[in-house]
Amino acid sequence: MKKSKLIIKVLKRTGAIKMLYGFIGLFFAISLLIMIFEPKINTFSDSIWYCFNVMTTIGFGDVTSVTIVGRVLSIILSVYSILIIAVIPGVLTSYYIESIKLRSNESMEKFMNDLEHLPELSKEELSDLSERIKQFQKKR
Repeated sequence: MKKSKLIIKVLKRTGAIKMLYGFIGLFFAISLLIMIFEPKINTFSDSIWYCFNVMTTIGFGDVTSVTIVGRVLSIILSVYSILIIAVIPGVLTSYYIESIKLRSNESMEKFMNDLEHLPELSKEELSDLSERIKQFQKKR
């Protein structure tokens, strides 16, 4: 549950949540329009199923659009779905990489600060610094 809250927080900070909410709204609006314009799709649940197939590009073929309006709406939904599926993971990955870089820079700055003030460090701090240097050398 904690990770899902973090994902929502990242999406809010980056503004991608608006795209996601827009997509959800568009999905249900197109579902409603498909139900209205497509003669073979009579219920809202069938329309949602059809839109889900379009969105995921599964396309089982059990329900298809036959009208121009239905086909245009299907194209709009599929293109927007591809964009959302590309953008949301990209935003999350980029945010994660930036947070790792920040943590790395903070630890590097502390390390450099400790080296600059070496004579002022206590024995425990010197021991800790020595251990960090040994760990760094092992990674190389």
